[in-house]
Amino acid sequence: LATDQEVLGSTPSRRTKRKKNENIVTKISNLFFLFGFSIINFNHNIYLMTKNFEQLSIKPGFMKHNGGLFYRQISETESEFKASVNEYHLNAAGITHGGYIALIIDSGAGTGAHRTVGGRSCVTVSLDIKFIGATKLGDEIKGFTKIQKKTKNMIFLICHLESNGKMIASASGIWKIMKN
Repeated sequence: LATDQEVLGSTPSRRTKRKKNENIVTKISNLFFLFGFSIINFNHNIYLMTKNFEQLSIKPGFMKHNGGLFYRQISETESEFKASVNEYHLNAAGITHGGYIALIIDSGAGTGAHRTVGGRSCVTVSLDIKFIGATKLGDEIKGFTKIQKKTKNMIFLICHLESNGKMIASASGIWKIMKN
C-alpha cells in the first residue's frame, strides 16, 4: 500500500527521518547489548561447567569438534560427565539430535571404562540407547555411569542422561579392554 507521502508526492519529514535513525540506533544498541550479554553468559557457563570437572577434549578430534565433554570420577565404579547443547547439535525439529546424545554417552561412558582399568584403551563393543526425552538449545546434559562388572577383557556398564531434572536417555554398554 502507498503511504500518504507517496500519494501526495512529498519527501519524508525531518520527524520521520529522525524516527528511522532512532530505530536504527536502538537496534544497533540492542545488538551490542545482546552480543555482550552472550559473551558474559558463555564465559559464566564455562566457569560453572569446569567446577570440579576436567575438560576431556583438549586434543583435536571428534569430541572436541562437537563441543567437548567435561568429566569427573565419583568413585572407582561411578563417574559423571556433562556437555552443553549448542546450535549445531540440533536437528530440524529444534531439539538435540539423537546422534549427539549417542556421542556423549559413548564418550562419557567410554571414559568411565577407560579410567576404571587404569587408563588402558577401551573400545565400544555394544551400546544400547533408549531415548526418553528431549533437550534444546542451551540446555546442560549430565550423564552418570556405573560400572556393573569388570572382567579380564570386558567392562559392562549402565548410563543415563538428565537435563533440567528429567531423564532424557538411558543406555547399557560393553567395552573391550585393549592390550596395550
